Amino acid sequence: MTTIRGAAAITGAASGIGRALAIELARRGCDLALADRDEAGLKMLAAEIGRDRNISVHRVDVAEAGDIAQFAADAIAAHPALGIVINNAGVALMGSFEEIDQAQMEWLFDINFWGVVHGTRAFLPHLKTLGEAHIVNLSSIFGIIAPPGQSAYAAAKFAVRGFSESVRHELAVAGSPVRLSVVHPGGVATAIARNSRTGVGVTDNARRAQSIERFENAAKTTPKDAALRIIRGIEKNEPRILIGNDARFMDLLQRFRPGTYWAPLQRKLEKMAKGK
Repeated sequence: MTTIRGAAAITGAASGIGRALAIELARRGCDLALADRDEAGLKMLAAEIGRDRNISVHRVDVAEAGDIAQFAADAIAAHPALGIVINNAGVALMGSFEEIDQAQMEWLFDINFWGVVHGTRAFLPHLKTLGEAHIVNLSSIFGIIAPPGQSAYAAAKFAVRGFSESVRHELAVAGSPVRLSVVHPGGVATAIARNSRTGVGVTDNARRAQSIERFENAAKTTPKDAALRIIRGIEKNEPRILIGNDARFMDLLQRFRPGTYWAPLQRKLEKMAKGK
């Protein structure tokens, strides 16, 4: 088991799952290194958690490898016992493959995939010096199944899954004290859909509004519940952490029907979006 102690570094900490993780880890006695582009949001979060914890705030754009390297150096200097790293920051992009251009796809990959890779690389040397440490990389249920309209997002999240599983196996073979979990949330009630970018080829604003509404109707898991599930997964050294009944259902369906899961899943998602 991994003991929740010392300090944790969290990217994308100003909102959503990252914010909930910061609050719950602080309640368990962790000091925190919080990173996000939204520095004002980080300061508000630090003030909410209070002065009982040693909290450092870092304005970081995870699309920039240099920002992440500096974040790791500053976070470790501020929290020498830092033993948990959660690569959580992520964005969404609405549109089919033909409706998004290459620059938009690269923008998403820089954050959702390369941000995870650079975060893992920046902190790993320090984590290996500890007797016990844990890396948590956020993928998605769309790192297990790939619906239409999510080509960029699914590709990045599948990449996070493959990268994380390979690194986990490397660490295990080497007898490293560092454990690694990859997280696959289903629908979590965050602002990721509302904050998503729209493909340059998408001209129908009504479709965007409908997509947001469908996501919010289907997203049943709260950020707090997602955070609690991730923390439990860290404590139990779970290699794969599924969040939500929807994620568990989609994971099972993909296992039973790996090449033909979409037709029955589409029917199920339409019912979920209608609140049935």
